Amino acid sequence: MIDNFATILLGLFAWTLLEYLIHGWLGHTFTTVATKLHLVHHHDPHAIFTIGAWLPITALWTIGLLLFGSNSWMIFFAGVTAGFIAYEAIHYRIHFSRPKGSIERWLREHHLLHHQRVPDRCFGVTSPLWDVIFGTEPARSAHLLPSVRETPPLTGRTNARRLLSFHYFNADSIRAHENR
Repeated sequence: MIDNFATILLGLFAWTLLEYLIHGWLGHTFTTVATKLHLVHHHDPHAIFTIGAWLPITALWTIGLLLFGSNSWMIFFAGVTAGFIAYEAIHYRIHFSRPKGSIERWLREHHLLHHQRVPDRCFGVTSPLWDVIFGTEPARSAHLLPSVRETPPLTGRTNARRLLSFHYFNADSIRAHENR
């Protein structure tokens, strides 16, 4: 039981690195499919950048459970998946809600700094750890923070309702957002 709990925690920790790599490297550093999808999110934060991953992750997790049961790798993958779910919830709250405490406020400021002031920094959404390790954590200077602290939460819908159609991420839609 303790081993399983430790394995889930290891998966959650691994998610924070994956999140950093996906966001920082695939979303910003290199030109990939993720770069284009992420640009849509930067132009319109209502657009959920990772929406295309929901169904494949669910399918992998379900197929893995059916094929392998609850072995160590599947427990680890459950931790990674839980990290992804937490990321989605935190990312949504950052954009659409007022923070309910100092940790949420700090995470919101960190992410909005990325969106509004330093797009080549602050790649961690759920944790600043990898920004610190890889040198992409900016100094929290007084001139950067006031603009993001005053940013009101977004209103309106996300693109989540388009999950099954994937219309939002077709090539014409991506080009339209790139040309804004």
